Amino acid sequence: MVFLHGYMFTSDVWRDINVLEYLEKEKIPYLAIDMPYGARSSCSPHTRIPENNVFVLREAIKGVFGPIRPVIVGASLGGYVALKYTLEYSVAGLLLIAPVRVFENEFIKRYSSFTFPVHVIVGTKDKIVSVEEMKKFVEKLPQAKLKIYEDASHPAYLDYPDRFRKDLVELYKEALT
Repeated sequence: MVFLHGYMFTSDVWRDINVLEYLEKEKIPYLAIDMPYGARSSCSPHTRIPENNVFVLREAIKGVFGPIRPVIVGASLGGYVALKYTLEYSVAGLLLIAPVRVFENEFIKRYSSFTFPVHVIVGTKDKIVSVEEMKKFVEKLPQAKLKIYEDASHPAYLDYPDRFRKDLVELYKEALT
């Protein structure tokens, strides 16, 4: 399982809500990357160029997991990078939290070929991505589920970390079958 944080976060966010500790207990292998697009990331150089971030992601996955197809968890801009990665490389599944820019033409043309499970989480109080937008997005994906977190903001996983951990393991198990 590979974690991609949102623009205003670092990879520490996953530890802060006990996701990584939970995966360790469940014996699920993971990688939480401090991505170059993050405003607070400590990596250098910083870059928001999607192709550069996909390159970093590919190299990290290859270095840690080798040929194993990952389950990628992407929040906001991390969800966008996960989708860009998926256009070029094989994945076992995606868990996207309010991904941005999902209706770019290069994505729309390929969504019907996504033969792996995709779960999308969105909060009803998200001010960046709307529930309606995520409903339309999920309709374009053959094996997608929409999970709406009531009264949650853009990083919905922060508002409901227990539910997020359960949804995470649910997708992981679905991706392995």
